[in-house]
Amino acid sequence: MILAAAIASLSGAGLASAPENTSISADDLRRDVFILASDEMGGRLVGTEGNKRAAEFIAGRYAELGLTPVGVDGSYRHPFELIVPRLGQAGRLRVTRDDHASSFTFGSDYFPERFSGTGEATGGLVFVGFGISAPELGHDDYGKTDISDQVVVMLDHEPGEHDQASLFDGDVLSEYARSVRKALEAQRRGASAVLLVSDVHNHPTIPPLNRPISDVWPRVWGRVPGYQLGAWVSELRLPVMRISTELAERLLATNGSSFGTVTRQAETPGGMTPIAHPEIVVNVAAEVYREHVPEHNVVGLIEGADPLLRDEWIILSAHYDHEGTTDSGIFNGADDDASGVAGMLEIAEAYALAAARGHRPRRSILLAAWNAEERGLLGAWAYTERPLMPLSMTVAVLNMDMIGRSEEVPENGGRRFHGLDPQTAESNTDAVNLIGYSYSSDLRAAAEAANFETVLELRFRYDNSRSNLLRRSDHWPFLARGVPALFVHTGLHPDYHTERDQPDTLDYKKMSRVVKLVHELSWSLAQADARPMLD
Repeated sequence: MILAAAIASLSGAGLASAPENTSISADDLRRDVFILASDEMGGRLVGTEGNKRAAEFIAGRYAELGLTPVGVDGSYRHPFELIVPRLGQAGRLRVTRDDHASSFTFGSDYFPERFSGTGEATGGLVFVGFGISAPELGHDDYGKTDISDQVVVMLDHEPGEHDQASLFDGDVLSEYARSVRKALEAQRRGASAVLLVSDVHNHPTIPPLNRPISDVWPRVWGRVPGYQLGAWVSELRLPVMRISTELAERLLATNGSSFGTVTRQAETPGGMTPIAHPEIVVNVAAEVYREHVPEHNVVGLIEGADPLLRDEWIILSAHYDHEGTTDSGIFNGADDDASGVAGMLEIAEAYALAAARGHRPRRSILLAAWNAEERGLLGAWAYTERPLMPLSMTVAVLNMDMIGRSEEVPENGGRRFHGLDPQTAESNTDAVNLIGYSYSSDLRAAAEAANFETVLELRFRYDNSRSNLLRRSDHWPFLARGVPALFVHTGLHPDYHTERDQPDTLDYKKMSRVVKLVHELSWSLAQADARPMLD
């Protein structure tokens, strides 16, 4: 009875179908996918004319449907900045220990990280373990230690990396392990520079520099530069160096204690006490130029009708970028993710038709077409850094990515299918994966209730999979920031990220059922008295 009451509360008007749900059709979805995944769009790679044409097409549809432009200057553009780092002059790393100075070799002992700031710094050495401050988890590697004007050494990754009972995420790294976040925390606490090194106690066979400098700073970039998110990198000013494990051994090993022994102290529950080495003074210099690249998401609003709830938003999203064109052909990305964008546009049309007949949702619905998903979810991350409405007012995110096929995992499929069990498309004909379900039982229950007409087989199976699908689409930045979110996904297949992902390979009848489900769920969330909560 309690679960039934909760579902009813979250379903608002009960099991009444969302208005104009029947307007969502396979033919309309097919039309939009064929446009978005046409050769004219050139694979929609970030920074290309095809990507811009796709954005213009989406904005044009928003305008036709009468969505409220909530972007910059009354447009449908939500701007953000990408940064392409360029390595300047060779850096410097010099260590003075008990009045004895040593210089080290650029490229084999150290080099700047791609998100490093430009500058020179000198300070005493402090080892801060993983360099993570997570008071909400009861973990702090800094404690009350003042690291002002010091050079901090910190490890890659996070405590309990291979422990499923970890306070962090265990088998899969959490956002606390992201190196740029660690560097920003060190800067906030007053550090003068950061030295990053591999956590050898967890990865004893890793190369001394983790990756060679030629991988991080290639002499010639391919067709896709190594983008960084401007919202993160622009704030980082201090030098951040990657150092070899051999150099870390020279710096941190003591009599009878190897660097590997020292690193194990970083696993101390609640965080380690920083270890200062006042006898070691480090001087570092880095020169990294930053090319600023403006990009944007495409956003439009269905305004809610309830004066008390209209400032609470539900986000419906999909990403419009893909992999572009190579010598082997055009990566048209029909399923990835023209399918999701087409689904989003069909839902927008259903809401527009309903509004024209006087049926508006109580809460507002933001339609968001993210850019730069294929480059690391950068458009969605950018939104979470500068949201149009505070994230605390975001009720839920429903993200559609690859909704046009049936999951098919071949035997020995390779890295793209890592962590997924072999399965046939026929075994998944009526199935759709909902990912992110373990973060909100309320949202899961609402999704199950919304399935009353589409009667799809809802599969809740990948939140803790080694495939890491949980973190591979644009719902993840919202989950990481505490917003309930679901990734709606009919599964990977052998055409994923190949030039064979073409519009004529999609199952538009199944796709229409998936889109109707998402529309129903979004309507029920918009009408409900209660909001879904995180568990």
